Formats: sequence, C-alpha cells, structure tokens
Amino acid sequence: MSAEATNPATPGPATPAPKVSASLEQAVPAAHRRKGRPRIDLRRLGRAALLGPAARDRLPDAIGHVADAHRAHHPDADLEPMRRAYVLAESSHRGQMRKSGEPYITHPLAVTLILAELGAETTTLTASLLHDTVEDTEVTLDQVREEFGEEVRYLVDGVTKLEKVDYGAAAEPETFRKMLVATGNDVRVMSIKLADRLHNMRTLGVMRPEKQARIAKVTRDVLIPLAERLGVQVLKTELEDLVFAILHPEEYERTRELIAENAARAGDPLAEIADEARAVLRDAGIQAEVLVRPRHFVSVHRVSRKRGPMRGADFGRLLVLVNEDADCYGVLGELHTCLTPVVSEFKDFIAVPKFNLYQSLHTAVARGDGEVAEVLIRTHQMHKAAEAGVIALGSPYATPSEDQADGDGERSDGERADPTRPGWLSRLLDWQQGAPDPDTFWSTLREDLAQDREITVFRADGGSLGLPEGASCVDAAYAQYGEDAHACIGARVNGRLATLSTVLRDGDTVQLLMGQDPASEPSREWLEHAHTPAARIAIQRWLAAHPSSTADPSSEDSEASAARRPAVEAPAERPVQDAPAERPAASAVVDQPGASVRLAGCCTPVPPDEVTGFAVRGGVVTVHRVECAGVSRMKSGGRAEIGVRWGDTTECRVTLVAESFGRPHLLADLTEAIALEGVAIVSATVEPPSQQRVRHTYTLQLPDAARLPRLMRAMRNVPGVYDVSRAQHQAAAPQ
Repeated sequence: MSAEATNPATPGPATPAPKVSASLEQAVPAAHRRKGRPRIDLRRLGRAALLGPAARDRLPDAIGHVADAHRAHHPDADLEPMRRAYVLAESSHRGQMRKSGEPYITHPLAVTLILAELGAETTTLTASLLHDTVEDTEVTLDQVREEFGEEVRYLVDGVTKLEKVDYGAAAEPETFRKMLVATGNDVRVMSIKLADRLHNMRTLGVMRPEKQARIAKVTRDVLIPLAERLGVQVLKTELEDLVFAILHPEEYERTRELIAENAARAGDPLAEIADEARAVLRDAGIQAEVLVRPRHFVSVHRVSRKRGPMRGADFGRLLVLVNEDADCYGVLGELHTCLTPVVSEFKDFIAVPKFNLYQSLHTAVARGDGEVAEVLIRTHQMHKAAEAGVIALGSPYATPSEDQADGDGERSDGERADPTRPGWLSRLLDWQQGAPDPDTFWSTLREDLAQDREITVFRADGGSLGLPEGASCVDAAYAQYGEDAHACIGARVNGRLATLSTVLRDGDTVQLLMGQDPASEPSREWLEHAHTPAARIAIQRWLAAHPSSTADPSSEDSEASAARRPAVEAPAERPVQDAPAERPAASAVVDQPGASVRLAGCCTPVPPDEVTGFAVRGGVVTVHRVECAGVSRMKSGGRAEIGVRWGDTTECRVTLVAESFGRPHLLADLTEAIALEGVAIVSATVEPPSQQRVRHTYTLQLPDAARLPRLMRAMRNVPGVYDVSRAQHQAAAPQ
C-alpha cells in the first residue's frame, strides 16, 4: 500500500531524501525552477479535500490547481470526468491516512498534478485520481468501467499491484510484468506509475532507512531506465536526484555544496554566453528563445567525475528554442560562424532521433578564456517531447480530430493503433513471455534496462532491426526469426562472412544464413555471445528441454563432441594411416626410367592438375602440383625437376579441406555427401572449433579423378559449409 510514504513537512527522522527538493530550491538558479505556480501545501490540500464544496456541479476546491495545470495544456478539456473521479476517490479513501498524517487523498491528487503539469490528457488524469482505489478500497474494476469507461478501467488495472497473499515473494516482479504487458497496449499505464513513484520518492522521509534503500534501488534499476526509454526526462532527472540522495548521501552532499558555491559566485559565464548567442541570432534575424538550463544533481556529479574541477559554464547548458526544424540548422550555422565551435561535441539527433522520441541538435561553443558552453537546439514541439516523452503524445487511441491531428492515431475497423509503442517495448514483451519464473524475469529485466543505447542494423531484405549496443549476430538472428533462429548457421555482415559471435555496429547490414535441417540445434557457446534477453531465454529454454543433446560426449554426429576431439576417424572402406612411401600411382608417368612414383601428401595432385616431380632417396620421385609451396622451396634449394605427365585417368587419392560454421550433425551430413558420390574416405580429422568455425580435413580415394569437381560441389552444398578446397600442407624438407 503506497500510503506508507510520507510528506517531508511532517517532523520525523532526518533522511537525505527531503534534502533534495530543499537544496535544489536553494542552490539552483531561479531560471531552472518551474514557473507559474508555487509548491502545493499538502496539508492545506488535505483540508480542502475534506471540507470542499458539496455542490455536485462544481469542481471541488482540492483539484482546482490540477484543473488549472490541465487547462494550460488543454484549454477545451471536459473536466467532468475528473470531478466525478475525485469525488469517488475522496469518499473511498476517506479515513485512510498516510504515515505522515495527511489524508490519503493527497497522494492521488499530487500524482495527478505531476501528470497535469506534463500535459497528460483527461483520461490519464481521471485514471490517476483513481489509481489506488481498487488496490486499497472497496471499489472494483467493474465499478470503474461502469462509471468511467473501458480506457480508465484498463489504466487503473494496469497500475494495481498484485497481492502478496496470492503471490508471496513473486508479487513485486509479477506486478512489474503485469504493468509492462499493460504498457505494451497503452503507455499511459507506465506514465501513471512513474508519477506515482516520483511522489512516493519525494515523500520517503518517514520510512526506515533500509526500506528507503530498497525502494531507491528498484527505482534506480527499473523505473529510471523506463522513464529514460519513454522519454520522460522531467520525471527521470528528479528520480535520479532522489535516488542519489538516498543511496549516496555523502557524494550527494558534496555535489550540493558544489552547486551552492557556484550559485554564490559573482558573474555567470553561462549567462554571458547566452547573451552573446541572443545577439548573434538577433542580428541574423532568427526568432529564438535562449535559456540557461542548470544541470541537475546527478548530471553535475557525472561531469565533475569526468572533467575534474568544474568551471562556471559546466554547471548548466544553453537551450535554444525555435519554431521550425530548418531554424535549428540556421541557429547551428550562426553559432558556429560567430562563436568558436567545439566540433567533437556536435551530434544531430534531429536527422537521427534517439529511440525514446528525443530530437535535438547538440553542440558546444568556447570563449576566449576557455569557458565552454554546451548548447541544445530544438523546436518548441521537440522540447515538449524531450521533457514529457510519451506523455506529450496524449492518448494512443485518439482519432485524428482529437489528439492525433497528424493522423498517427488513425485506426481501421475499430482496432487500437498505438503510435507510442516503441520497438524496445515490443522486444521486451516478446522475451518476457519466455521467462520461466519471476526471478528470471526480474533479473533479466534489470539487465535489459541497463542497456540504455540502441543501434539499428539493416536486413538483407531491406527491413531493419533495433538492438541494444553490443548485440551480436546471435541476437540479430533471434530478433528476426524468434525460435526459428536455432537453425542459423552463420551470417554475412556488410557482405562478408562473419561468425555468429560478431558484434554488430550501428548501420551494419546483416544477412543471416539459415540451415535447412529442421532438427538444427543452438550451441551452448551461443550463450556467451547472446546480449539480448530474447536470445538468451530462447537458447536456455532449448538447452533445458534437450539436456541429452548437449551432454552426450559419445554421440558420433554431435558437433559439440566431434569438434572437441583433435582427430576423429570417420568410417572408411580402406583405413590407411598415411600414404605409403612407395604406393604405386599408375596415372602419373615420370621421365626417369625405373623410378617409383609417389603423389606428394602436401598437395595431393590429381588429374588434370599441372604437376612436376623431384627425386628423393630410394629412387622415388614425388609428384607435386606446380603451385605447391614445396616446389618453390626445393627449386630454391637447387633440386632438379623431373618431368611428369598424367597417364590414364584412373583412381586417385586427394585431400580436401571443408570450412564450415559449427552445427550439429555436420560431420554426418558431410560424410554422407561424400559416400553418395561413390568416394571412399581414407581418413578424416575435425579440428577444435574456433570462433564457431570448424575445419574438416578428408583424405579421399576417388575411383576416377574426373569426379573431383562434382565431389567438391556436393560438399559445398551441405548446409553450413561455405568453402571446400584442396589441401595445401606445409611439406617437410626432403631428405
């Protein structure tokens, strides 16, 4: 029950949390504070909640400030649903108190105010007023639907916690799973949850320190990354500061002192640079608003750790707001022309927006004294989206005549269309279905949310995949094919063959090579290269369901067992350890009467290879392919060549090397392909896999040398094999 949170105005144990808002008021320049309305006195608000007017056709005094904030964004909004929601919430929560002593109704009112100031539409505010009624009172979801409609019921249900009585220790992770699934259909669910957590974090003062720390850690690991991904920067930055104060009180206090010292200094270099920028843009005829944006506590802390001692301009940034997209680039050109740009700091998030709706130009300009000011350039609409994220988009179900005048919300056949559902959320919803238990879901969710940068890679068919930074070809396979990716045998990245472990970069083109064997299996090694939850969970589920496939080292057709052995003897009709020194080769004729002939094992020549010979001890002539490395070595050593020609094309022996991607049953498939060509395997070796590639070396006895090209084609056609070539061993020095 969220009533455990408290108001910092209530006397209680001293904790870091209340210091955050107080120190921000003291240390941060007035330009940084929200304009228009003073901070609400929750005690007065609570009295108004209990003693407000009884007339049913009037808006209760307690939500008058919420109505003012709402109408600032939506002047024509119908406030009647909010009035009825407040009446129901107040009567349902009557008698319930927060630990601070305020009437409980002050909490949903404060949460609703947060959302109203960010521009949330009426349905969200109505649900926000009711968000704890089903959880903490006798109100039911059916009643909410009957009074306020299905959308409000859905939002209230989405943020209602699951009972510990029913779920035990799994209640918290399963509650978040439920909220995320609900958010997949309507992102307003998470908007309400974030505002709810923000107010509870603001009023955490009377909680026990250990409980404060536990709530702060969940906020840090789950809620703050979700706020970042949904683009709600206003909520994210304040949550970061509140968590910082609780989990790192000493560093927080040092940062607060840094901000206070800077605010007390005479002169503000950032304000001076802002004046210069205004003059430059005014002379250029560009209508723009130039604001100084102080950094929040966590941002100051990060900058101080990165840059060391901070200068005046490091404590904030300049924000330039214009009316049109084209004006953003005009501002950039003027600033770079008239001030000294720091080229390495330029980033264009307008042409390439971030995955959380954020758009802006980032640059930096320097003064002669070395002060460097970071500058953000965006339109007013971009600024609204940068601050409020998905909340600024309004209702995902609104028709174009309502919130989505641009047509993004257009629907057909009455189906819901949600333009606010980002790709990362779709992927999260996909992998959570495969999470077998709450613990796996909870730990994987935290890992997933910790990956806060996204890249885009392009498929060979022209589509694209959004993946977290550091993702590999394994991740791309499961993102594109789901569990069918078990059959993936390799990839081409930017047109070149690559292993599945290859880490992808933003803008890469990836073509995934799929095997045709329906029994294809993932390798346990893939887990080392899987970066996304979807890939890891799919591989783990398969391995758990097929323990015998990965644990039986005696399986002859298991790549995992075969590849671990340095030499695997394949079935052979004529097992031979090595070619005998004087094995007759009737197809080769040498220009040296009475000499015995031996085909060199280093290059295994066969007709119609161009060949040459060299005499060795015992009156034997070894025959080599002319491109063999041993030939040039013997020539340089002064050895005389002996002419060799091919006689009748009869049986011959050859060594072939097959390069392949690792996969199960590959050895069996290759030996079957060789046997179907009527070729006998003398010996075969499989080297240990390297980077998921496997090298097979076969010594083969062909009944006719003319069959060699067809044999090599048949081996190349085996799924997973990407090259077959003649062996080129290093020849031993002749005796």
